[in-house]
Amino acid sequence: MPALRFRSALVVATVLALAGGAAACAKSERNETPAAKDTMVFGTAGEAKVLDPTFASDGESFRVARQMFDNLVTMEPGTAKMVPGLALTWTPDEAGTTWTFKLRQGVKFHDGTQFDAIAVCKNFDRWYNFTGLLQTPDVTSYYQDVFNGFKKNEQAGLGESLYKSCTARASDEAVIALTRVTSKFPAALVLPAFSMQSPTALQQFQADTLGGSADSITYPSYAMEHPTGSGPFKFEKWDRANKAITMVRNEDYWGAKAKLKRLIFKAIPDENARKQALSNGEIDGYDLPSPADLPSLKSAGYNLQARPPFNILYLAFTQSANPQLAKLEVRQAIAYALNREAMVKAKLPEGAEVATQFQPPTLDGWNPNVTKYNYDPAKAKALLTQAGASNLTLRFYYPTDVTRPYMPDPKSIFELFKADLEAVGIKIEPVALKWSPEYLAEVQAGKADLHLLGWTGDYSDAYNFIGTFFDRDKPQFGFKNQALFDAFRAADTTADATKRYALYQQINAMIMDYLPAVPISHSSPSIVFGKNVTGIKAGPLTDERFFQGEFKAS
Repeated sequence: MPALRFRSALVVATVLALAGGAAACAKSERNETPAAKDTMVFGTAGEAKVLDPTFASDGESFRVARQMFDNLVTMEPGTAKMVPGLALTWTPDEAGTTWTFKLRQGVKFHDGTQFDAIAVCKNFDRWYNFTGLLQTPDVTSYYQDVFNGFKKNEQAGLGESLYKSCTARASDEAVIALTRVTSKFPAALVLPAFSMQSPTALQQFQADTLGGSADSITYPSYAMEHPTGSGPFKFEKWDRANKAITMVRNEDYWGAKAKLKRLIFKAIPDENARKQALSNGEIDGYDLPSPADLPSLKSAGYNLQARPPFNILYLAFTQSANPQLAKLEVRQAIAYALNREAMVKAKLPEGAEVATQFQPPTLDGWNPNVTKYNYDPAKAKALLTQAGASNLTLRFYYPTDVTRPYMPDPKSIFELFKADLEAVGIKIEPVALKWSPEYLAEVQAGKADLHLLGWTGDYSDAYNFIGTFFDRDKPQFGFKNQALFDAFRAADTTADATKRYALYQQINAMIMDYLPAVPISHSSPSIVFGKNVTGIKAGPLTDERFFQGEFKAS
């Protein structure tokens, strides 16, 4: 964000703060109690991409969605435990392919539309019937990750849809039929991508009318200006110039109403600028403080919370982008060349650890016996020679203007790994792109040789990590390994959890032998709030719910 725009916004904020202070003094002189603060401004590391959660795949879009939308099932704040949302219960039939959801009654969407079983079915049928650009992987990536295909597949690589049908058996009872048993259902329904949205608003604002092309999507007005859920906050405006999204309290919310009247998410990509804004009182909290700043923030009395590690940073190979990367020896050489332990110690917060595979060790299915790639430059050089790739040149992509939970400083991490790779004779051509939309679009389309990316878990199952990455042919990685794809399908359709976790362990071993990417680290990202902010619980899924927040009386 340009500094001048940011400063102009701060000037306005300062003037308003001074005016508020003067008003408070006047009330004090009349022996009146000053009004409690009811607007929270939170500094985010990046800007949301889109406001229709169906089309979102980034954390900042999800952060906004979680405040405005409800799901059938949700997570207990501060945990990864699935609890009732708009559904009170969810019960499978004996075969495990038909689920009955008993729904809350008396819930309304922000536009007054009644939430009921018909609304549930309209949302599921909406996703299932997507066509054209709506099937683009970058547009509906989460639907494709979970449900695989659509009613009529138009994109290569899509398979049979997991979703079969939805029936409104009663106003408070929706029955969802699947084509097969899966470990992902209903756990994946906690994802913001599967938020319940007002059927009335979806139709009124033509929510599915995308423009542009697969390389340059233009979203409809619903996705940018009229998101309509049933959550504790309602959308007010998106100030694109100042990268600020404002939400207001939903006075008709079915659950505990927000204590805040207004919530503003302000994108401040530079971490030092976020820290300064908190110190100056311009914001009331921010995400992803620098690991180096944690001791000073804590000693200063700020409300600092560390999330448990539930993520993965990885260095990805796109085998289809460079034929040299299709050679296993080259991928292994790169893995041995990276001093991951040194990077973790230098750039990540306390509690971070080097990853040996693509899921956290806290999830069942983690395998202690996978092939390991410890730092060994000599072995890396020997493998490059063996592969006939001693003069290898690679385009290494990394993002700018962003801080991620698993990647607090992308440029510095890139620089360390660039030096490691150059030390074994690999020539690196840096490609730095803005996180959204350029970086995400290019790496997910398979245009990079190497790139840094990561993942924060969405729900507590190993498949959400390893399956999201490697259960099918994806342009981001650019490989076909049918034996691996078949192993994933076998695990996903295994109803017995103990047997499924054993299959996950086998898959983790297969992945680390094939090495489609290098797992780097699991990090413990923090979130910080002002000294007078209370009520918001940090969670492993970075899914904080701000309706619980309030300001303590000073």
